[in-house]
Amino acid sequence: MAETTHARVVIIGSGPAGYTAAVYAARAMLEPVLIQGIQPGGQLTITTEVENYPGFAEPIQGPWLMEQMQKQAEHVGTRIVTDHVNAVDLGRRPFRLVCDSGDVYLADVLIVATGAQARWLGLPSEDTYKGYGVSACATCDGFFYRGKEVVVVGGGNSAVEEALFLTNFASKVTVVHRRDAFRAEKILQDRLFKNPKVEVIWNVAVDEILGTAAPGKVTGVRLRDVQTGATRELAADGVFVAIGHAPATALFTGQLELKPSGYIKVAPYSTATSVPGVFAAGDVADDIYRQAVTAAGMGCMAALEAERFLAAHAETRAAAE
Repeated sequence: MAETTHARVVIIGSGPAGYTAAVYAARAMLEPVLIQGIQPGGQLTITTEVENYPGFAEPIQGPWLMEQMQKQAEHVGTRIVTDHVNAVDLGRRPFRLVCDSGDVYLADVLIVATGAQARWLGLPSEDTYKGYGVSACATCDGFFYRGKEVVVVGGGNSAVEEALFLTNFASKVTVVHRRDAFRAEKILQDRLFKNPKVEVIWNVAVDEILGTAAPGKVTGVRLRDVQTGATRELAADGVFVAIGHAPATALFTGQLELKPSGYIKVAPYSTATSVPGVFAAGDVADDIYRQAVTAAGMGCMAALEAERFLAAHAETRAAAE
């Protein structure tokens, strides 16, 4: 039988933002409910070594880090729910959430931490080598390619910025783009073209990621000329896919104000959304940094703002009575 649960704070999403919000909300005695979604742990669960999360002298595994965050949230009193929210009504408080199981949650405050997913090429070989030479985050993984040759796929700001960042580590960065011109800002293009470590190959698409099976390791890419259809192989130690990110905001279209890029719009220096009592944290609202540590920071902010919101409304209600 489907159940209806009323909670002071409901958190949708179980990445660093969601779990950190849960820790802070639970320690504030708000008894939060966290609904994990279809990918508990978020993007870090498909990341192997994590070397840039504070507090760990040695590289750690992404899935392990998320397990620890979940255990910490549970330890301080968060109720973790393994379910997926498929409909929300933010027209009035308490907000109404309906899950795949049929269960309904009524939330006095809602924290949205549904994250974002990197857009991928959709190649079977890409899936094979994710975490073994295929990445969508130069900031996360560039350090591992010191003195090596890498390929960056894309032609927008993200691709050019990733390529420039990778020149700090790689001996050579090859940018491959299926068109004959970048969409990136002119100033970024100028910096890219002036960098001696960078080569650009125009009018090509990646047909396949090449590599070895044991151990799993990228050795190159097969490129196809989009005009002639001719193919060739290019040796590389790593492939960075930089064709954008897709925030998980479909649930909130028409109910929360979104940026043109699809990310949830929040107030400056805040996680407050266009609906009072709804806060957004992590990659679902952050189209600039997209790091685990910044997501965790936003989760902290959201929980603190949720606590203040509830306290202010309790005072208002008490005064009215």
